[in-house]
Amino acid sequence: MKLKDTGFTAQDIKDKVNKYMIETYERFDFLAETGKDMYLYDENGTPYLDFYAGIAVNSAGNCNEKVVAAVQEQAADLMQTFNYPYTIPQALLAEKVCTTIGMDKIFYQNSGTEANEAMIKMARKYGVEKYGPHKYNIVTAAMSFHGRTFGAMSATGQPDNACQIGFGGMVPGFTYAEYNNLQAFKDACTENTIAIMIEPVQGEGGVHPATQEFMTGLREFCDEKGILLLLDEVQTGWCRTGAVMSYMNYGIKPDIVSMAKAMGGGMPIGAICATEEVAKAFTAGSHGTTFGGHPVCCAAALAEVTELLDRDLAGNAKKMGAYFMEKLKGLPHVKEVRGQGLLVGVEFDETINSVDVKHGCLERKLLITAIGSRVIRMVPPLILTEADCDKAYEIIRESVEALS
Repeated sequence: MKLKDTGFTAQDIKDKVNKYMIETYERFDFLAETGKDMYLYDENGTPYLDFYAGIAVNSAGNCNEKVVAAVQEQAADLMQTFNYPYTIPQALLAEKVCTTIGMDKIFYQNSGTEANEAMIKMARKYGVEKYGPHKYNIVTAAMSFHGRTFGAMSATGQPDNACQIGFGGMVPGFTYAEYNNLQAFKDACTENTIAIMIEPVQGEGGVHPATQEFMTGLREFCDEKGILLLLDEVQTGWCRTGAVMSYMNYGIKPDIVSMAKAMGGGMPIGAICATEEVAKAFTAGSHGTTFGGHPVCCAAALAEVTELLDRDLAGNAKKMGAYFMEKLKGLPHVKEVRGQGLLVGVEFDETINSVDVKHGCLERKLLITAIGSRVIRMVPPLILTEADCDKAYEIIRESVEALS
């Protein structure tokens, strides 16, 4: 929908949002009207270099032509039905996902937090049914982030985070251990532990990748103790980290993995994939969804996943991520640059506030985000080029220098 077709001004639209919407976000003061490839455009056609990508969603580019065509075609054929009849997009996407990432079964959801809810539920039901009523505890990482529904936010290891404050007690059954500390995770497990659940790269925790030793050690420990390994790949999945799934960078495989964001190419979809044995925990009535597996979303996801794979955007993420991170080390006041593929974080010293850097970049038409007061995070579309990296670097440098 274009502003010129509505009869309203940009300020009219902002005023309507302020009047009618419950706001929990810091709004950027521009109207995003259209998007294409590496850019968002306002109502005047002003381009914003997009290193946000809908929060790691538009990995094949904003409004990728093949994804848009798939949405339009499927919407004209079948917009929505319930999950009793078979649908073509569900079937084709299920085969594509499972065969690509080496998992046996898939269950569709609508978002990342719902995917993590489903993963938690599946693991707990598996443990209770196989081992008894007390086998449902899950160990997650301190400074993790798994979503905003009750189970997912209870799994989130940030008790001081705004997502947990003011809601009363969290869901019981979660224990937290220090990320990248294998011994801490071993010590946190008890006879009631059924699973360990982590992000291969902590995103909201400050962009911290797991070490090889940690990931390999968790897999070996879980196998030894009969514990499930759950990986939250909502943000890292589908080529973001230089491999199709981040766990492939480590040469391991989870028992259940969650995914969302990039999977849909801009349409809302989430999913979990599991081994056949663990997937048996979900039986008729034990879990369900009205919109999960939505035909249009599945058609979009099939087109997006196909684009990511056919264009080897995992390979480009690996190459451009290395180039960009090396370049970012030249920024003033940088304490550390870290990441995996094109999930990139920059931590500044105590003289620079990352929120101010974010705002400075916005003024210069670059979209990034900040984590806390020291870290900026960038998750651009995976079609990124060196020229895009160079342009973003110069804008970030200008923003930092203006502050110092």
